[in-house]
Amino acid sequence: MILSIASGKGGTGKTTVAVNLALSLSGDVQLLDCDVEEPNAYIFIDTKDEEEKPVHTPIPEVDEARCDYCGRCATACAYNAIVVLHDHVMLFPELCNGCGLCGMVCPRGAIREVPREIGVIRRCWSDGIELVYGVLNIGEARATPLINRVKEELKPEKTVIIDCPPGTACPVIAAVQDSDYCILVTEPTPFGLHDLKLAVEVLRVMDIPFGLVINRAGIGDQAVYDYSDAEGIPILLEIPYSEEIARHYSEGKPIVQAMPDWKLRFMEIIPKIETKIK
Repeated sequence: MILSIASGKGGTGKTTVAVNLALSLSGDVQLLDCDVEEPNAYIFIDTKDEEEKPVHTPIPEVDEARCDYCGRCATACAYNAIVVLHDHVMLFPELCNGCGLCGMVCPRGAIREVPREIGVIRRCWSDGIELVYGVLNIGEARATPLINRVKEELKPEKTVIIDCPPGTACPVIAAVQDSDYCILVTEPTPFGLHDLKLAVEVLRVMDIPFGLVINRAGIGDQAVYDYSDAEGIPILLEIPYSEEIARHYSEGKPIVQAMPDWKLRFMEIIPKIETKIK
């Protein structure tokens, strides 16, 4: 079973839910932290035996001795990663999508692809949990290629939990894609409700079943609850607005380890999900 943990905005508690759910489940669990611009699941899990490997994406390299500056490559590039001047070709690697079209349309065979490192993938283990996360290089404009590479490490024979990036843009879609179920984490505030609605629209278009975890329950208002009732969205769990929970979080301690009675509450999410999976 592949479960993704997402939200319409940052700071709602996606990683809190992902880590505590992983720690609550018995057996082999794989946790993929796909928030590659700011991965933080590793902070809450006591890991060991870390492995690291670089991730590359292909970019064009122009042999200007063969190039006649016809400009076909620049015309074909949908991402404006190539600019052809009258006697020079300018490349913008951060904009390149790695599609290879520029090399295909070049009539003189002056373009070849070379690898460019965009980040790393790290893998580590802790008490039955395999944690895989990506770290995007500073300054990289596109997270999606690294997210896709992290997901290539997915082991479907395990229970897989994917900690997604915040928002509803391309990185989130790449992380959520092919999930059996998505847990949306929100908070009962006007901002939380606004961005929750955006995330719900995305998941409905993608035809992925989903439910809610309401974090910091007890603040804000009832609007999130009214919305979930009106839309028929199940509430899987409520995590209260609690000084004790916040203190443990600030110390890097997962709820289920600092407050063991919460382990059963997170485990009870799974039967609710299994009834909704097609």
